[in-house]
Amino acid sequence: MTNETRADRSTRIVIVGGGPGGYESALVARRLGAEVTVVEQHGMGGAAVLTDVVPSKTLIATADWMTIADRASELGIRLPAESAPAEGAAARRHIVDLEAVNTRVMALAAAQSADVRARLEREGVRIVVGTGRLDGPERVVVDGAGTDDGSDLVLDADVVLLALGSTPRVLPTAQPDGERILTWTQLYNLKQLPERLIVVGSGVTGAEFAGAYNALGSDVVLVSSRDRVLPGEDPDAAELLEDVFRARGMTVVSRTRAESAVRTEDGVEVTLSDGRVVQGSHVLVAVGSIPSTRGVGLEESGVRLTASGHVEVDKVSRTSVRGVYAAGDCTGVLPLASVAAMQGRVAMSHALGDAVSPLKLRGVAANIFTAPEIATVGYDEKQLREQQSRYVTSMLPLTRNPRAKMLGMRDGFVKLFAHRDTGIVLGGVVVAPRASELIFPVALAVSHRLTVDDVASSFTVYPSLSGSIAEVARMLHHREV
Repeated sequence: MTNETRADRSTRIVIVGGGPGGYESALVARRLGAEVTVVEQHGMGGAAVLTDVVPSKTLIATADWMTIADRASELGIRLPAESAPAEGAAARRHIVDLEAVNTRVMALAAAQSADVRARLEREGVRIVVGTGRLDGPERVVVDGAGTDDGSDLVLDADVVLLALGSTPRVLPTAQPDGERILTWTQLYNLKQLPERLIVVGSGVTGAEFAGAYNALGSDVVLVSSRDRVLPGEDPDAAELLEDVFRARGMTVVSRTRAESAVRTEDGVEVTLSDGRVVQGSHVLVAVGSIPSTRGVGLEESGVRLTASGHVEVDKVSRTSVRGVYAAGDCTGVLPLASVAAMQGRVAMSHALGDAVSPLKLRGVAANIFTAPEIATVGYDEKQLREQQSRYVTSMLPLTRNPRAKMLGMRDGFVKLFAHRDTGIVLGGVVVAPRASELIFPVALAVSHRLTVDDVASSFTVYPSLSGSIAEVARMLHHREV
């Protein structure tokens, strides 16, 4: 440290991790005049861009086309040489070339990563390729990134942001081999469509991939340890999705856990806790993720971790060590790219003295990319009951929407929760194709404390799917007593 004070020069920011929490915070820090270095091992965008969000949603978007094609006959669309429509899988007229699909998926992910890198470089962010570890609160060491001789690179910092991400959790008795026993990051290496895919885990990741591969043409078995799929989601939405899964030929095995998965001569065998053995060609283990916080110097530097191994942070992303912040999946706040990005932006604004509001999770919109999608925002019904809120709710099936009828949409609904006394919108659920787009007006209502009458009095296009949001709001019309 020289005699010059920190105020006399640019603040040195070192960000460990190039995912949404990392690169978004880098952009904010540069705009605020800081000297910024991002350390990333695999590629800019992190797992969200390279192996998680971008690839999985691209795969799911491809599967959506198969779902649409399967519905074509209901709309009166026939191929010229087609006779009477067949049933089930025999009705499919399109063949999935999984190798071509995965090639496109990974090409898009690489292109997005390159776009992120180019943006950072244009803004003057220094990018260091390597594995960073904390060496006290004001120093990051990048293993083997110093010079051609492979020495370590030492980066001094006034502020450090940890955006370490997470990795798929694996079962000791179901070790991934990248060929038959897979994590979700390994699916894109497949060159042929799994004949029978066993998906272990019915949370968001398991449900999304189960639905996608079912639409692509695989025989799918979904193993759920709970009494229904998506146990943490709105019960009406989860029940509807499970009914859709079963109607599309998926086998859902509930109330049992996978004890082990082993390879056979030409496939896999999954042993369940109730003694049953399920055979398949491949198995996807989707049982959550673990934070990438071990072995990177956090505890040695005084950064406090939770019992689950996540970095403990407050509402402005500060850790237990002054000058060290954290964002994203490594914090365990919410495993969403949007939340990681907001945590990173909040951290840099706070660290550099800009105006900042603490992170508020009430307005976070989330989406499950199944078919139909499930989008949520605000309080759910379980939370409202637990906190003994005075609330009212109403739900409208998608089948009553004229636009949905035109598009052949049968499965879905719009549900709103509002305060009984004030009419303020407390939360909402949208189950529909492209629910991720439809949830935005509900998110605006929740974030800005609009009432159901505010929503109901706004014009919607006729016919439109968003018209159902206004109609549900009208059903909850608030009358002052």
